[in-house]
Amino acid sequence: MLRSWRMKLKLLLATVTLAVLLSWLYLFMGSLEYGRFLLLPPCLGEQPSRDVEREALASRVHRVEEENQQLRMQLGQAQVEGSDGSPQWGASAEDGDPPEGERSNRTACPKQRTVHKCELLHIAIVCAGHNASRDVVTLVKSILFHRKNPLHFHFITDSVAHQILQTLFQSWMVPSVHVSFYNADDLKTLPSPNPPEVSWIPNKHYSGIYGLMKLTLTKALPSNLSKVIVLDTDITFATDIAELWAVFGKFSDKQVIGLVENQSDWYLGNLWKNHKPWPALGRGFNTGVILLLLDRLRRLGWEQMWRLTAERELMSMLSTSLADQDIFNAVIKQDPALVYRLPCFWNVQLSDHTRSEQCYTEVSDLKVIHWNSPKKLRVKNKHVEFFRNLYLTFLEYDGNLLRRELFGCASLPSPPSDQLQQALEELDEDDPCYDFRRQHLTQHRIHLFFLQYEFLALPDPTDVTLVAQLSMDRLQMLEAICKHWAGPISLALYMSDAEAQQFLRYAQASEVLSARRNVAYHIVYKEGQFYPINLLRNVALANTQTPYVFLTDIDFLPMYGLYDYLRNSIQQLELPQRKAALIVPAFETLHYRLTFPKSKAELLSMLDMGSLYTFRYHVWPKGHAPTDYAKWRTATVPYRVAWQPDFEPYVVVRRDCPKYDQRFVGFGWNKVSHIMELDAQEYELLVLPNAFMIHMPHAPSFDISKFRLSAGYRGCLQTLREEFHQDLSRRYGAAALKYLTAERSL
Repeated sequence: MLRSWRMKLKLLLATVTLAVLLSWLYLFMGSLEYGRFLLLPPCLGEQPSRDVEREALASRVHRVEEENQQLRMQLGQAQVEGSDGSPQWGASAEDGDPPEGERSNRTACPKQRTVHKCELLHIAIVCAGHNASRDVVTLVKSILFHRKNPLHFHFITDSVAHQILQTLFQSWMVPSVHVSFYNADDLKTLPSPNPPEVSWIPNKHYSGIYGLMKLTLTKALPSNLSKVIVLDTDITFATDIAELWAVFGKFSDKQVIGLVENQSDWYLGNLWKNHKPWPALGRGFNTGVILLLLDRLRRLGWEQMWRLTAERELMSMLSTSLADQDIFNAVIKQDPALVYRLPCFWNVQLSDHTRSEQCYTEVSDLKVIHWNSPKKLRVKNKHVEFFRNLYLTFLEYDGNLLRRELFGCASLPSPPSDQLQQALEELDEDDPCYDFRRQHLTQHRIHLFFLQYEFLALPDPTDVTLVAQLSMDRLQMLEAICKHWAGPISLALYMSDAEAQQFLRYAQASEVLSARRNVAYHIVYKEGQFYPINLLRNVALANTQTPYVFLTDIDFLPMYGLYDYLRNSIQQLELPQRKAALIVPAFETLHYRLTFPKSKAELLSMLDMGSLYTFRYHVWPKGHAPTDYAKWRTATVPYRVAWQPDFEPYVVVRRDCPKYDQRFVGFGWNKVSHIMELDAQEYELLVLPNAFMIHMPHAPSFDISKFRLSAGYRGCLQTLREEFHQDLSRRYGAAALKYLTAERSL
């Protein structure tokens, strides 16, 4: 008896010690990881090690916990099952689900099956189109925010999503993240004589044919992939996805699919009169979050199984209403042993009239939020403000902060990342121009085609795209440019994650912008202290689809009808058969309100009256003087001009023209260097006699202020110019010496 009391006293002391250490660990780690106290309560898993002190503290906690468990075992108090033999909520992984009445909401932390910190987790997502590509980024951010494991994303995409996501992940360069793509078009219909995969299934759901793609994953994904977590794009994670991966260990020998019960009454058939849903087991299951044991499914003949079930049910149902979810449920209805019931906090479904509130009582209960209503963030729910704020946190979260290493795990090979790291290490931090060189090497995340883009390039050899770049402070120019230019536009926007969302709301609310489908918006996310102007220009240029491009700046309004005039000029000058750059003469106004001239005659009149000026004549005449404005006044046909130092006109050239030199960031020489290279490649410089553009006034940029105020800035720009001359000489030989000679003669 005395021995028992001593052991109980030891257990009490050990428990108190463990609680104190856990509190210290939690407070210490919470101070380092801002915001995670809301999203990742301490019972949801071990936090990632960051330094020796935390490792030591974690080791002490682990040691005390082991001693504590040994005392519990000696006292015989570790009981997995209740007195009636039924499994309890904290049961081990092999014990199955909690009772139905206890499944919905419990705040105690369940006993977790651990996942090795370096185990590679596989995630499959079907994604098609511009909007879904934007949504999936928020999902990925929420996963990366909490994750402690290497991840492999498997995207089943159409061509649009493939281009967007491949560019995004290549430029994001997140350590220990691998991405694979699978062509959804190959899965819609197989070549004859094979039967079509899913294109034969009528589907009323707004997801269309892509809503059926999850049925094909056993065939689409690699044959050596044994298990995968499948997610919809409208999912937000509030915990480490490794916890969900650990649930695979709870599957019985017969279970192959893990799903959360549907939280609406859809499959009960009582939503309206004559409502006839597909067959389902009880309330049915929601397929927004799925755990698939692919190897078992293949052995069971999953493809034939779901296909036969769908064919049978379609004879009476005629079409699916909820896409793949209807067919999954029909299969499970036929063989309930296939499904493992996931606790409902793994898929809290925020559609109207759901039982989702029974899945949680505290913040710590939340693991996965599913915006599965067509209304998305406008869905009706008692706690929708909390869920919306959680979603918006990741929506506007700086994705650059997610480029963190997983210490203790061998990183997946990434040659571009390794090369970049080597280049950064070779920089001399004592170099006065270190910041410029560092910015040049900065890898910016790029999200192409941020909004819907439906322009189809016609087989027109004269078509031309307006190319420009901007930041948040020039957003007001977009509507005016769209009114002046009817043709396709390619824009690169330099923004933070939060600013990108502000732009999205602005564009969707604008009648002018929302009516245009031939304007491509490419987000280049902010990083570094300089404006990467030539990177932005290259991104916009590289993603055009027409044979010709009009290289301009966002502060200029082209004359009305310039799009048609340029196309006619390209044809008349037979530009496809010659290497030429067409110059559009630039003017400016100092007035924020301007009656825009409708013709060259009106412009000349305004020029004579002093309400318009030749561009930068009073501060930088060398930039545009070679255009020869005096000759332009009376010109009726295009005329040729010669390159001169510091010449930087706005030109129309072939899409395959030289790229802009990205070493030039901020203000100065970013466009001059490009015109110089065009001349080095022997482009003719032709001034168009009846074309013009007008620069609208705006506040000075931050970079031009730095240029004017900092001698160091100007000195570095001179260094970069000299290095550019050297590179030009190496590429073009003796012909490039004239540029250096001309520079020195000034």
